[in-house]
Amino acid sequence: MDQASGLRRMKQSKIKVIAVTGGKGGVGKTNVSLNMAIAMAQQGKRVLVLDADLGLANVDVMLGLRVRKNLSHVLDGTADLRDILVEGPAGIQIVPATSGTRTMVELTEREHASLIQAFSELQGDFDVLIVDTAAGIGNTVVSFARASQDVIVVVCDEPTSITDAYALMKVLSRDQGVFKFKVVANMVRNLRDGQVLFNKLTKVTDRFLDVALELSAIIPFDENLRQAVRKQKAMVVAHPKSPASLAIKALAKKALDWPIPAQAGGHMEFFLEQLITSADNRSKQDVANE
Repeated sequence: MDQASGLRRMKQSKIKVIAVTGGKGGVGKTNVSLNMAIAMAQQGKRVLVLDADLGLANVDVMLGLRVRKNLSHVLDGTADLRDILVEGPAGIQIVPATSGTRTMVELTEREHASLIQAFSELQGDFDVLIVDTAAGIGNTVVSFARASQDVIVVVCDEPTSITDAYALMKVLSRDQGVFKFKVVANMVRNLRDGQVLFNKLTKVTDRFLDVALELSAIIPFDENLRQAVRKQKAMVVAHPKSPASLAIKALAKKALDWPIPAQAGGHMEFFLEQLITSADNRSKQDVANE
């Protein structure tokens, strides 16, 4: 199967694609991704989580899952995507990241086609794809965010978190045409502090960027989270009634109601096409700059 036919096979796939990012590391991005995925699965959705930190896999580690093969084996043709899927809590499926430091820019044309073919074979298997990006504002993060329907930006009440989130939105809006962002205020003391944090961010973005921000969730600091992480358990499973779990479940329910665009941008093939086009353009730009 060539790249084009792989894309055509996904034309009817009405899958919701959400990127979870944050700019800065340590804001709880992966915890939000995983727990939101599990909460969606608990609501009856078929959820696929892509660990998009291609240099430092951590989704499987957080859940204490044993991974034998990862995305690199799909790219080199030694495994099918279904072969590497790992099942997590509530039946979510996880695509483990590669263990090296490869980025989308470094993938060959053949590997690009292999990636599309691999995901096209999952057509109809899932309702939601959650992309847990790496930290920072590198090429891979920008590619995944640009290709998704919705971008969740996780922030916490630290100056570096706000500045890094701002930098990420600046790059995405200026260079990639992404102007709408869902903000999650994470690890705050209460609802008021979450709103204050959101206001700090919008004060800067309203002044300097042409973007629209929506406060999608306020997740309180919860000591139960540390316990869950130490035990390699998901928060919504280990402590389902805790304040943070309830906030994440509410976020999951809200996210499931976000509309899927009717045009090509609402489908899996657009996600992959945008992902690869972005990588190809940067690769050509790098060559031109040499």
